[in-house]
Amino acid sequence: MSATALAKRTTITTLAARKGGEPIVCLTAYSASLAKLLDPHVDVLLVGDSLGMVLYGFDSTLPVTLDLMIAHGAAVVRGSTQACVVVDLPFGSYQESPQQAFRNAARVLAETGCAAVKLEGGVEMAETVAYLTARGVPVMGHIGLTPQSVNTLGGFRARGRSVDEGERILADAQAIADADAFALVIEGVMEPLADRITAAVAVPTIGIGASVACDGQVLVTDDLLGLFTDFTPKFVRRYAELGPTVSQAASAFAEDVRHRRFPGPEHVFAAPSKAPVPETAP
Repeated sequence: MSATALAKRTTITTLAARKGGEPIVCLTAYSASLAKLLDPHVDVLLVGDSLGMVLYGFDSTLPVTLDLMIAHGAAVVRGSTQACVVVDLPFGSYQESPQQAFRNAARVLAETGCAAVKLEGGVEMAETVAYLTARGVPVMGHIGLTPQSVNTLGGFRARGRSVDEGERILADAQAIADADAFALVIEGVMEPLADRITAAVAVPTIGIGASVACDGQVLVTDDLLGLFTDFTPKFVRRYAELGPTVSQAASAFAEDVRHRRFPGPEHVFAAPSKAPVPETAP
């Protein structure tokens, strides 16, 4: 990527300075074409490991591989020019040791051209976050409901319902912020807890199922567009209902094909008509 292209993008320094200011707008993207459409309107494009469930039909994010994240991350970078692109580190790519995390994060940065990585975890991951940031890898943290820990958390449920659990999540947030993460995603926690965390940490918080008081908000774009028709999480507002539209378009196309109405004359490359042969003089 050229220096000119990099200069146009929102930087992590700019985002960090938005603490307590204009809210940060973040949406997920997994392809160059969607990134191009979202890019003019957002501050951050997050290449989330949610792509495992959204694009590949997995039951969780756990099967997502590093190579998969790199491929989609590179596509989103190619499709965007303005937003800060952040790529998730998938399950198993960073938990073993800070050294493992650095090797894999360095691959993500080098092979995608993204600005930062995101990883899940709290107190137990603070050493890793500090190790990465000290070596030039910008990190966005993620605490609260952490999908990669769905098996140990006992499913996708709101966190921080008890006082003890709330205090642990607050400690997680503070530990990751103190380790020099430039921003912090707070997912699926009780609203008063999200408010406390936002007030307590010095870095911007980005909420999803948290609080309007967070320093920014993120949604999975497929949820926002209404492409999932069978389930809508409580924290999602659908800004469009494209699922039925896609289904109707596919149905109309199928009917046209079956009745030989498509392609029409205007959609095919007809053979050129023969030019008239000039008459020979007598």
